[in-house]
Amino acid sequence: MVEPVQTTPVLYRWPRNAAFGRAVPKTKFYEHSNVRTALRERFVDDIQRITWAYKLADDTIRLRGTTTVPEIQVFTIETKGADVSDEVLAAIDKTVHFPILFEVASTERVRMSAAQKTLDGKTPRIATYFTTEWQPVDAPRRPLPTALDLPSLYEALLESLLPVATRVGETVSEATDRLDRARKLQREIAALEKKLRTEPQLNRKIELRRQIKERTAVLAELTDPVPSNKE
Repeated sequence: MVEPVQTTPVLYRWPRNAAFGRAVPKTKFYEHSNVRTALRERFVDDIQRITWAYKLADDTIRLRGTTTVPEIQVFTIETKGADVSDEVLAAIDKTVHFPILFEVASTERVRMSAAQKTLDGKTPRIATYFTTEWQPVDAPRRPLPTALDLPSLYEALLESLLPVATRVGETVSEATDRLDRARKLQREIAALEKKLRTEPQLNRKIELRRQIKERTAVLAELTDPVPSNKE
């Protein structure tokens, strides 16, 4: 599997000037969209409250936005049970035409989660979700990363959630693509290993081992923070 780097769990100290603090009814995220019944039930069963907690924008933190990142929103999702699924977060994400960072919180613990959002269409495109480990709700918080504008702040916030280190000069989007390719390879290797265990023919076993070795080498390249010149 993709091995995470050992990074310090991160929670941010959001600027007071950016506080928004507006409760948002859960129904707002599915009453006007094509959300299946099972997902609506997850909203009801898993979420206690949704709060639009902070708005990071030019008029709140004095960082210029662009058409790709006009503002950054921070939503707090208070859980009823143990957790909230990425599917629920995506349903919220798709209805808000700004990048969002989520804090998923219970009475005792909190985690950050976000997926890179692209705003070049009517419906935002959501990439893979990344999350921190659970932390105590009173865990220390760090200042926001230093940034020149909102796009660079968004990039830095997302990078802090990645389960592997980014390579020199690599964007979050490129790192996400690399991780997605690595996870696909992991699934392929697992399927080949399963076939190998039950394959009776020697020639087929040799071919399966060759395919596993080949994919494992590519996987090692994808997960190496310092790639070789061959990639």
